[in-house]
Amino acid sequence: MLDNKEKIVVVWFKRDLRLQDNEAVYNALNSDKKVLFVYLFENSLLSDEHYSERHWNFIKESIRDLNSELLKYNTRVLSVKSDVIPFFRYLKSQKNITEVYSHLETGILKTYNRDKSFKRFCVNNLIEWKENIHNGVFRGRKNREHWKEDWESYMEKETFSFTPTNADFIRSEEIDLLTKNLKEVDLSTEKSNFQVGGRATGIKYMHSFFNNRYKNYARHISKPNEARESCSRLSPYIAWGNLSVREVFQQVKTIRPKVQNKRALDAFASRLRWQAHFIQKFEMECVMERESINKGFRKLKKDVTEKYVKGWKEGKTGIPFIDACMRCLITTGYLNFRMRAMLVSFFTHNLWQPWQEASKYLSKLFLDFEPGIHFPQLQMQAGETGINTIRIYNPIKNGLEHDPDAIFISKWVPELADLPLMFKHQPFKMTELEQKLYGFSLGKDYPKPIVDVEASRKKASDIIWGLKKDPDVIRESLRIINKHIIK
Repeated sequence: MLDNKEKIVVVWFKRDLRLQDNEAVYNALNSDKKVLFVYLFENSLLSDEHYSERHWNFIKESIRDLNSELLKYNTRVLSVKSDVIPFFRYLKSQKNITEVYSHLETGILKTYNRDKSFKRFCVNNLIEWKENIHNGVFRGRKNREHWKEDWESYMEKETFSFTPTNADFIRSEEIDLLTKNLKEVDLSTEKSNFQVGGRATGIKYMHSFFNNRYKNYARHISKPNEARESCSRLSPYIAWGNLSVREVFQQVKTIRPKVQNKRALDAFASRLRWQAHFIQKFEMECVMERESINKGFRKLKKDVTEKYVKGWKEGKTGIPFIDACMRCLITTGYLNFRMRAMLVSFFTHNLWQPWQEASKYLSKLFLDFEPGIHFPQLQMQAGETGINTIRIYNPIKNGLEHDPDAIFISKWVPELADLPLMFKHQPFKMTELEQKLYGFSLGKDYPKPIVDVEASRKKASDIIWGLKKDPDVIRESLRIINKHIIK
């Protein structure tokens, strides 16, 4: 039967909320059909335990930013609360959809299964779904042979331009008609402590970093206070696609010959490749979302202790540096890499809790939640890969080293702010007399430590290092090296 409805193509935005260097947008604009931009607030993801309001607000801010760019073309992103297939089934009843353009998303299992269902829907409805490579992560790889060269080649290619005309798009008036039978999402958000989403803000962060902030990048990367300024802070803009990794990578190459502190820039650039490395690892072995990539470590049984989990989640463990980091993350959505690693190490080693119990809670807190980074890093910090050095962070030592004046602790654990410096780091060392002298009651004004740091550290170290000698762990380690080590 002949379909007399208007032929259109759809750009389905996911984690690529930008118009520049967006291959899906570029290809759609070269299709010779009118383009409709769509973002779906999927019911299945809105209720998913990995996501939280801070993520959806960042996305809304990003879409508002997109719409401000699209205003001159008399179009906008159709932002609808709906799961994918019901939405496209409705849209198909209104328009003749010939192609859908999007990127290959390396997401959680739920989005992967959604994409498989949508692919079947497209085949059954004679829609061509064209997915493109995203940030140099490739689907279908069996190993890492030539991966580094392929990634670098992708990063060196010219970025995709955005140079449309008004005639390229479905007009806003037509979108208004479409929304009569859809639940359009209110994109307004309230002011918060989180970084604001959108390409315009991401560009500002990138420029301020490359103009000046990068100079202390290597020196301050491990310091919880200083890293907030000296690190790029681009991770949420990359995670949600306001900026492409390629744009950032090429900006590094452009400015490098002109700057003095090349070492700091090189350190940052290396982390762009490592970012892709971990996402590629997850793309090739997505079982990491739920189970240890090294099957030998699946025999490591840890019982969930609710008291430990609750204290860790609330930042009330009685270990000031741990609590400061957690409270900071809860409030701002950001924490530098070393402190994130320390939080996971403390949870999985000192508290001896399964990393799976931390996974969803942390993903909800990280404004820059990126599945391909999140799950591999959790397992690496938990010491369950078999191929990485086991690092069990001493939170007291790290506090003294990276927050020597307890400025970070005083800000995020204010109940300790009036104590002498030595007790801000270790209030549990105060005698009864000292507590009375400073008007402080351990266990009342601030919790006693829920675990002995040294004893728990030794126990965890003995068990994990012992398990690394297990034949199953060794066999799996060799498999992982052959599959994931860059060649």
